[in-house]
Amino acid sequence: MVGGMGRENRSSEGGNGGDSVPFGFRDVTSAEKSSLVGGVFASVAGSYDLMNDLMSLGIHRLWKNTMIDWLAPRPGQCMLDVGGGTGDIAFRYRRRGGGPVTVVDASPEMLAVGKDRAINRGILEGIEWIVGDAQVLPIEDASVDVYASAFCLRNVAKLELALAEARRVLKPGGRFMCLEFSRLVVPALDGMYDAWSFKALPELGHRFAGDRASYIYLAESIRRFPDQSTFASMIRAAGLEQVQIRNLSAGIAALHSAWRI
Repeated sequence: MVGGMGRENRSSEGGNGGDSVPFGFRDVTSAEKSSLVGGVFASVAGSYDLMNDLMSLGIHRLWKNTMIDWLAPRPGQCMLDVGGGTGDIAFRYRRRGGGPVTVVDASPEMLAVGKDRAINRGILEGIEWIVGDAQVLPIEDASVDVYASAFCLRNVAKLELALAEARRVLKPGGRFMCLEFSRLVVPALDGMYDAWSFKALPELGHRFAGDRASYIYLAESIRRFPDQSTFASMIRAAGLEQVQIRNLSAGIAALHSAWRI
């Protein structure tokens, strides 16, 4: 597999900065955000998959299938799944014929859920589970064919660092693919979407996960993430090329694809 010490001799730029970064609708330091996000996912790990179904009315499953369709997995391809703790993308990739997967997630609690799910499915090989930061990946340079991330990158303190790491770990000719919540492209839906995000989601979090505050943050984090075009520009600035965007469900989510040339 591709796990390795790769960058351990580098300072943890993403976690110790004193500058201001968004945590939902408020600004905190980079170190504070890392700690706060860790608390959110430790809290929601046990109910994460149920809440994904409730929050998206099950549509997240279609979005993830679309992501895998576009990736078109092949047996020889090694994939790095960043922030994929519960295994949703890794399982789909393997089921569709993809090669070995390394899942890196900053949350041990989310990884524990993924490992349990893998055992329950009889998946005992082909997936490696590593605790690690998207901004300082414990992965060797130019070692993976595919870098995939679903609903993770909006939670990092420094998005630029995470994108730079994506390019670093990809082999020349390697594929970058990110599925993330984005901006509606149908303005008439704004009012309904806001009501769902800021009223319904926290209530669902309270009722089904016993955690209203984490789902307030998750809704706010979506609004603070760059829109489709801005994110595409950031991907290019990181040195990835041939950037393409596919809006899903009127832009509620979007796929960004790029390549390391």
